[in-house]
Amino acid sequence: MTPSPIEHLTPDELDAIGRELDAIRDEVIADLGEEDADYIRAVIRTQRALDVGGRAALLVSLFPPAWLVGTAALSIAKILENMEIGHNVMHGQWDWMRDPEIHSSTWEWDNVSSAESWKHSHNYQHHMFANVVGKDRDLGYEIMRIVPEQPWHPVYLAQPFYNLVLAAAFEWGVALHDLELDEVRHGRKPWSAARRDLGRLARKARKQLTKDYVLWPALAGPSAAPALFGSLSANLVRNVWTHAVIFCGHFPDGAETFNYREEQLADETRGAWYVRQLLGSANLDGGRLFHIMTGNLSFQIEHHLFPDLPSNRYQQISPRVREICERYGLPYTSGPLYRQYAQVLIKIARYALPGGGSSEASEPSQVEEESRAPGRNRPRVIAA
Repeated sequence: MTPSPIEHLTPDELDAIGRELDAIRDEVIADLGEEDADYIRAVIRTQRALDVGGRAALLVSLFPPAWLVGTAALSIAKILENMEIGHNVMHGQWDWMRDPEIHSSTWEWDNVSSAESWKHSHNYQHHMFANVVGKDRDLGYEIMRIVPEQPWHPVYLAQPFYNLVLAAAFEWGVALHDLELDEVRHGRKPWSAARRDLGRLARKARKQLTKDYVLWPALAGPSAAPALFGSLSANLVRNVWTHAVIFCGHFPDGAETFNYREEQLADETRGAWYVRQLLGSANLDGGRLFHIMTGNLSFQIEHHLFPDLPSNRYQQISPRVREICERYGLPYTSGPLYRQYAQVLIKIARYALPGGGSSEASEPSQVEEESRAPGRNRPRVIAA
């Protein structure tokens, strides 16, 4: 059994960590202003210009340079829309602006997952129960075994291969995941709710398919076939990039998983919740453009600590979070994309086999048990 990475902390120290992180969050919120609003508006303008320019180039994509330029521009536009704009807007990061066009209640992104379904599965289920075995459905997305506590089945032998399919069709994998058909199968979700979610997915998917694969290719006339292939390629690039960034946020070496019982989660203090989010996440090293292209999920640790803070602030506060980790003897996992993603792929291959190595999921220590005393401050749940 791997020792708990927080067994050296006292309950008072966990509470102190919670207060320090709360103070960081409060400082950022108090400092938000026009510079932040200008940032997200500039990103949206850039994304829309790339989208229009890319699609316009694909209208004349019989000419190879136009196809390359159009596909590249559309790929970048889709990445920006999903990662730095859609994901973060739907977290409520920009609700403070009171702009109805950039608000979590109104934004619908360029993705087959509907905003409503995604916000439930991601903002609540994943962020509240990050990396808790049996509670966080994003651990393996219900189709892969990535922790030894998950019972092995022969189907997992193929997971290194169907992970490649998942990467290529990631938006569809996430959309099907959001339906929670496994919950229906186990009787924990009524069929009426599943039919409602399926209808929502069908409507959104029809809209996306029509836009990318019918309407724009039809407008291209003689360039219809290369325009169609350009849209398909742009979606493929976006899906593979998103898959890589997201998987590197929670599955590389150093990112912890947790075996917590229901009652332990119910009594989890705010400080302990913060530390679990920190330990279950991993950052990616890179420059400013790289961070923007990841939606600043290259600061996955900061994002999980403060999912409702504007993403452009994560790089600013990351040194303070790292300093807290160093002072309290907590790991702060970060590394380059190529190394983190290699670790993820190795883990997927290792747990495709029976056993898969020793348990890596942290059992709650005595300190963690004491930190869940009734009456302590509960974590703030951010669910748009």
